[in-house]
Amino acid sequence: MFSIFHLFSALLLLAAVFGYLNLRFLHLPRTIGMLIGALALSVGLIVWDAAFPGILVRPWAKAILGDLSFPAALLNGALSFLLFAAALSVSFSDLWNRKGTIIVLATVGVLISTFLMGLAMWLVFALVGLGVPLIWCLVLGAIVAPTDPIAVSAALQRVGLSPELRAVIAGESLLNDGVGVLMFTLLLGVAAGGDKISLGEFGMLFVYEAVGGALLGLAGGYLAYRAMRSIDQHDVEVMITLALVAVCYSVAELLHLSGPIAVVVAGVLVGSHARRHAMSENTRRHIDLFWSVVDEVLNALLFLLIGLEIVVVEGGRTTLIAAVAAAVLSLLVRFASVGPLALIVTRLKVRLGATVLLTWSGLRGGISIALALSLPESEYRQPVLAAVYGVVLFTILVQGLTLERVADYYFPRKPEN
Repeated sequence: MFSIFHLFSALLLLAAVFGYLNLRFLHLPRTIGMLIGALALSVGLIVWDAAFPGILVRPWAKAILGDLSFPAALLNGALSFLLFAAALSVSFSDLWNRKGTIIVLATVGVLISTFLMGLAMWLVFALVGLGVPLIWCLVLGAIVAPTDPIAVSAALQRVGLSPELRAVIAGESLLNDGVGVLMFTLLLGVAAGGDKISLGEFGMLFVYEAVGGALLGLAGGYLAYRAMRSIDQHDVEVMITLALVAVCYSVAELLHLSGPIAVVVAGVLVGSHARRHAMSENTRRHIDLFWSVVDEVLNALLFLLIGLEIVVVEGGRTTLIAAVAAAVLSLLVRFASVGPLALIVTRLKVRLGATVLLTWSGLRGGISIALALSLPESEYRQPVLAAVYGVVLFTILVQGLTLERVADYYFPRKPEN
């Protein structure tokens, strides 16, 4: 019987093998190389089952990935540490200077994206004969509304952008995760029939969880800052940051607050304020090294699991058509949700280029997959899951691989002397 440790060991082996093959032959960004390797393995399992029906391996793989509760492990474990690692490298002053733009894009933008995507997919599902109800389509819209901060930050490292535009893209991708999870939770409660709430109650819950999560992150980050300022021992300070992430996320769950928002706020506070005023140079070096390793390992495992989880997706021709339509619509909806808002609230010098780049950098990844896999069993689960996979694969493989060219087109890098 497979345990979590057995799966973790197998994933580490696959990550090492695919990482080596990518570095040796493909020369792609690490996350995308890992995803392509996992997709190739998943397709291989599917082809094997078709060629050798007497020795089926796909049901065995599905049972392993399903029984070990990957969605819960990702949402409650790896995600919190990945968000914190990404937030550590973001400048608070840059975020604060663009706070209005970031907040509007991460809140109003997510709301607009959720409802536009939901309505569009409701029509698509009706046209292909799947008949998914509107409320479940809105759940789908909430799943793919937030961009993936891990995928976005990895892509941003390869492009040369102004600090203000980099701050807007990174800040939005960090903050809209928490907003998207809130939207998903509230809409799923309505869709599953467990909760019947009014629009006003919906808004109050939304504000409570978002603002409460931010305040929790501020409180936790400040306590960590005060503790780190009173000592100078890098191993203890590394443990303080680990405890900060785990405790903030756990307390947020207990109080029904937004865990992602809490750890992002705590990470920005520690990465900016504590880095300057509470850490020695030796401590900064060790903390940066530790969290970069955590980020690399969890990132590799995350994208590996995204590729492997394709074995759980089922459906025929109509489901495939809906998935392709969802991929195309995700780009159009992203432009419609951030484009007008960016033109209204931002003062970036090159408005068209900034809008296009904000659209193209809207990569979806682990958070969308985790939310989709956490859906309860119902007749609408598979169509929604397939549509989410279509969006994730399109944004990572198409937008992720071409983001550098788009950025260079609108924001040419200055030649190095």
